[in-house]
Parts: sequence; structure tokens; C-alpha cells
Amino acid sequence: MKLLTGLVFCSLVLGVSSRGWFSFLGEAYDGARDMWRAYSDMREANYSDKYFHARGNYDAAQRGPGGAWAAEVISDARENIQKLLGRGAEDTLADQAANEWGRSGKDPNHFRPAGLPEKY
Repeated sequence: MKLLTGLVFCSLVLGVSSRGWFSFLGEAYDGARDMWRAYSDMREANYSDKYFHARGNYDAAQRGPGGAWAAEVISDARENIQKLLGRGAEDTLADQAANEWGRSGKDPNHFRPAGLPEKY
């Protein structure tokens, strides 16, 4: 329901035209894939998650407004779920700072941990 409400809101407030809807949805889909790829890489690499938060949000936001929207929705949902599971507030704030850093177009390598293989 939140997804539908968000799409309607974006359409009305941002003035997405009928042709723009397809572009927005495509960007959102690709942005969600970028977020999944960053999450998968984080699990595979078994390294600090701040870099992967920033990278996923950065990659998704580079897709356009739909990608940035998807990154924000996914990031907020993930942090809210972790908060419910009892993860610390400090960690949530640090994750959200990394998310915003990446979405704003800043270099995610700012959070890159020492020793992380180049493939990431």
C-alpha cells in the first residue's frame, strides 16, 4: 500500500507525465536491483555495511528520481525492521547517514573499509 501511495504522490507532486511514469518505474526497478546487488555484495564480502549502504544508495540514485526514491524507501524499510529487531539506535543513525551520503551523490568510497577486495 505504501508503494502505491508513494507512486501516486510522486505523480501528483512531481508532475510525472504519462510518459514519465514508465521512466520513473524503470528507474525505481533498476534502483531496487542496485540496492539488492549492494546487499548481496555486503553479505558475500562479510565487511562493514556502511560502505555498501552508501554504494547501493549512490548507484540507485544515479538512475534518476525513481532510483533515488526506491533507495530511500528500501533503506528506510530496512532500518525500521532492524530497529524493531532491537538493533541499536546509534547503528541505525550511522546507516542512515551512509544512505543519505550515497543518495546525495557523494563518493561511497568515503566509507570503504581497509582491505575490502577491489571487486566491490
